[in-house]
Amino acid sequence: MSTKKPAANPAAYSESSIRVLKGLEPVKQRPGMYTRTENPLHIIQEVIDNASDEALGGYCKHIVVTQNPDGSVTVEDDGRGIPVGLHPEEQVPTVEIVFTRLHAGGKFDKGSGGAYSFSGGLHGVGVSVTNALSSRLEITVWRDAGVHKLTFADGDVIEPLTSQAQTRGDKKAGTRVTIWPNPKYFDTPNISQSDLQRLLRSKAVLLPGVKVTLHAPKETLEWQYEQGLRGYLTESLTSETLIPLFEGAQYATADTDGFAEGEGAAWVVAWCEEGNVVRESYVNLIPTPAGGTHESGLRDGLFGAIKNFVELHALLPKGVKLLPEDVFARASFVLSAKVLDPQFQGQIKERLNSRDAVRLVSTFSKSPLELWLNHHVDYGKKLAELVIKQAQSRLRSAQKVEKKKSSGVAVLPGKLTDCESTDLSRNELFLVEGDSAGGSAKMGRDKEFQAILPLRGKVLNTWETDRDRLFANNEIHDIAVAIGVDPHSMNDTPDLSGLRYGKICILSDADVDGSHIQVLLLTLFFKHFPKLIETGHICIARPPLFRVDAPPRGKKLAQKIYALDSGELMAIEDKLRKEGAKDGSWSIARFKGLGEMNAAQLWETTMNPDTRRLLPVALGEVDQLDSELRFTMLMGKGEAAARRAWIEEHGNDVEADI
Repeated sequence: MSTKKPAANPAAYSESSIRVLKGLEPVKQRPGMYTRTENPLHIIQEVIDNASDEALGGYCKHIVVTQNPDGSVTVEDDGRGIPVGLHPEEQVPTVEIVFTRLHAGGKFDKGSGGAYSFSGGLHGVGVSVTNALSSRLEITVWRDAGVHKLTFADGDVIEPLTSQAQTRGDKKAGTRVTIWPNPKYFDTPNISQSDLQRLLRSKAVLLPGVKVTLHAPKETLEWQYEQGLRGYLTESLTSETLIPLFEGAQYATADTDGFAEGEGAAWVVAWCEEGNVVRESYVNLIPTPAGGTHESGLRDGLFGAIKNFVELHALLPKGVKLLPEDVFARASFVLSAKVLDPQFQGQIKERLNSRDAVRLVSTFSKSPLELWLNHHVDYGKKLAELVIKQAQSRLRSAQKVEKKKSSGVAVLPGKLTDCESTDLSRNELFLVEGDSAGGSAKMGRDKEFQAILPLRGKVLNTWETDRDRLFANNEIHDIAVAIGVDPHSMNDTPDLSGLRYGKICILSDADVDGSHIQVLLLTLFFKHFPKLIETGHICIARPPLFRVDAPPRGKKLAQKIYALDSGELMAIEDKLRKEGAKDGSWSIARFKGLGEMNAAQLWETTMNPDTRRLLPVALGEVDQLDSELRFTMLMGKGEAAARRAWIEEHGNDVEADI
């Protein structure tokens, strides 16, 4: 993996590169929406990521992080330095805008000559959140033959920007940021040393040739990896690998159809029969601990290559079917993807959601592995043997579960289209609004592990329904029998051994009626099946509201792009304009309901585990009595007046944070 060469004109990173999209009060009021609040590591990471982006562009060779005795943390780099001149639109020093305005930064400027071709994403909160949640923040910038200083307290400027000429001892370019995290926003002010070290070491791994130094209270650590991903993974494994490491890197060129120039991935994969399993992934140097579509692409690529090898050499025993998890069960990997305009789940960027990343990484990783296996057949057969063992072990486990369950007698609902698998951890039940949508879902699903139960009309409001009367309603009876769990209360200890699905997904239209059905089903589960929510089995599927038919542009072919809501639609249109598409050259269709989506569209956008955005439902840390009273007011049949008053008072406070 090689770092990107500097642009021909470094001065292209200038005051006009910073675009403002417009206070910091929302961050201070609800910090959990913008960062992790367990400890201040993530707000420090935002500054480290900025230095890493400079290194990714080829402008920075040394990143230094210092933990100071007073609890502050200093991050310094030798990059180009944040622009300090007046912003052309805002007429405020640009460095001040970067640290005080949400949605401001060089990463929004992605046109030709933009400051950053690849960066950690477009949430645009970044270091402004760091500033908002710090009691003090000091910045020093070396740039344009000057030394520039600026100081904030609680997000506000207390020492305006000052500049003086550089002296002989000053470095020519770079940025130093010192952060005093405000402890009132965090559960603990102490940063985990192991997490910080892991973060910094990963930056060195992903940026070969770049030195990363940590001055900790009791030691100084330094990382600089010449072997990059290979050295990192080898060092992390505790047992010998079954076959040599599979290592590769591939990036799109100007002639590659379907991807932007420079998009691609570098990876190293190891298979071990025993010992630990190491899995780390990154997008544009941002760690993605919750994985995402780039990991799904690697899984699909590896599975496709190994499956083809096994079939070519007729190695698969009769009655055994390979699944992707058989290939991945003993696989360790480090994956570093480069994606233009990545879309993440949540502000803390834990999971990549960009649908194109599946195809990107899968396409680039499958062919090299297939070629390598067929050039090293002995190693290929060793790997095939391990994968087949995993498949046989999985089948034996499923047979044991089947035998245990067969002793019970349950007549499943006639409307239920069940799945083939009996593996609880994989199986999914979709509760689908309407028969027509149920038909598309049946055709579009993966029948191996996805079951469909269509629901007619709106489910009964069960908030005030006694448990003994629940089964008088056919829809609720069918839901309970299909999932295999009896109704219960929060204080009960229900028997969940009959549960037939690991995920129970509510799939309704992306409109007001669909939201109403979601609320009624969530009320049912909260009131009568609360342990299913508590144990993480209930989810909400999120179908798109819009489809954009985008024209060919540059090297990108015509494509269909889906948007969950009007906010995403605006972002898609903005991106199309940046890619050269003219206004009016794309068309927008609004889905009136799931029934308008064909099976392929429903699978791609809402049901495919690799590309969907499934929202898990969890119980918040709230008082149970308070929750009961709130639900009674919202769902009680005699509470219309109280509901109306509450909506009039709080309706404007609602925020869409999902």
